[in-house]
Amino acid sequence: MKKKAAKKPAGSPGRMAPAAWEKIFRDLRERLGRAAEKKFFPSEEAAGPSAREKLPSVSQVAADHPGESFRVLVSTMISLRTKDEVTYAAAQRLFARAANPSALAALPEKEIAKLIYPAGFYRIKAASIRETARRIAEDYGGKVPADRDLLMAFPGVGRKTANLVLSLGFGIDAICVDTHVHRISNRTGWAETKTPEETEAALCARVPRKFWIPINELLVKYGQSVCTPASPHCGSCPLAADRCKKRGVTRQRD
Repeated sequence: MKKKAAKKPAGSPGRMAPAAWEKIFRDLRERLGRAAEKKFFPSEEAAGPSAREKLPSVSQVAADHPGESFRVLVSTMISLRTKDEVTYAAAQRLFARAANPSALAALPEKEIAKLIYPAGFYRIKAASIRETARRIAEDYGGKVPADRDLLMAFPGVGRKTANLVLSLGFGIDAICVDTHVHRISNRTGWAETKTPEETEAALCARVPRKFWIPINELLVKYGQSVCTPASPHCGSCPLAADRCKKRGVTRQRD
């Protein structure tokens, strides 16, 4: 009797070979023209400080402070619906005033809001950040839990934030799906999904684990500068000719 093939998650077109993903990452990195992407390939020279400045804001915080998961968590909370440059500056101001859960929990909510302004929804975020810091200090001995469900129990922390903390804060394989990852994955045909959660499952089924952590950093920058929401630069994208289905693209440019 033949064994039934394992059922793939809905929205997943099927697994691609690691070599194919290696080429995709290299081609997109070359198009971005950024030395920072060298960190994705251990055989290459590590990126220097000037390259790190071009990383997404939370990735830059993680690069500046390796292993400090609390900084990654708080920076990610600040980053929601906020530009990278605003997020990084806000995080720097906040951590200069309070760099650990106990110190941050001791700050008045209004002071936190003032420090992270003009981040989007800064007052709501200030309340969530202070309460999260308090719980970490009191319930977890000042240590951020390396568990998705526990992270998602904190106010203002959803699956995207939890996955980014696991990956950048702890080095645990996880795919963080934000608007850029979701859009590009469906536009190219790597996934056929309606929600970020479905995209995460589809990518986990298709992408080799070695690429789970860096795929967010790469696609965030690619989505900001090349594969933009409206009128993407298909004419100069190395995937456009034969490796992208261009789903939903009605206008494009060089």
